[in-house]
Amino acid sequence: MVKMTSSPFGGLGRTRTLLALSLLGESYPRELARVLDMPLSGVQGALRGLELDSLVAGRSVGRMRVFQLNPRYFAAAALGEFLRRLAEPEAGLRDRVSALRRRPRRTGKPL
Repeated sequence: MVKMTSSPFGGLGRTRTLLALSLLGESYPRELARVLDMPLSGVQGALRGLELDSLVAGRSVGRMRVFQLNPRYFAAAALGEFLRRLAEPEAGLRDRVSALRRRPRRTGKPL
């Protein structure tokens, strides 16, 4: 695993949150905290700052807030490409994202 040494988005938490969102498509803070192995408060703070900078967009789904990369960001395509390139050495993060279960288990299905 290659350790990220730079923080091009103002902090390691912000950069890792953006990387995870680019891999997941959309997510909520608790799921991001689990995937990134970060405290929930750190992820919430990173999302708050990224939303203020218009890099991510949040919307309410019931009582939960779901975030994604902001499709209206003026350089959204360039940002997406940069994050894809930045995520290449992050094999551990890509493995955790791919192992994430994204839909509920069918009722009665054995574990």
